[in-house]
Amino acid sequence: MKDCIFCKIVRNEIPSYTVYEDDIVKAFLDISQGTPGHTLVIPKKHIANIFDYDEELASAVFARIPKIARAVKASNPDIKGMNILNNNGQVAYQSVFHSHFHLVPRYTSNDDFKMIFKDNSNKYSPEQLKAIQESIEQHMGD
Repeated sequence: MKDCIFCKIVRNEIPSYTVYEDDIVKAFLDISQGTPGHTLVIPKKHIANIFDYDEELASAVFARIPKIARAVKASNPDIKGMNILNNNGQVAYQSVFHSHFHLVPRYTSNDDFKMIFKDNSNKYSPEQLKAIQESIEQHMGD
């Protein structure tokens, strides 16, 4: 995509702090640095989001994430954990519509990075959960 900022980074039209690159992916520091070492992993091929991956590209991209994550973690002995995030669609906080995975190093539980998973289990009956399950199962071949 001509105007995609990540495609421009792949083509070296925009500088980046690249930490890893091969024929399939490029990994570079997120300019916002949510925490020190915050890295983005992107496929070099323009893919808008997770829904556009085929199995081959998904396998190739996902296979590289642990290696990059280990390097980020090894880069600083203060890193105690890591969130790996992938946002898909504007409602899910995707702001650049070229698929990317955030590797966010975690130093402490007070490092200014938050995720909230609310417990809504009391809002669903077993029948409602079964209906959701069956709906998803029906679309597994799509």
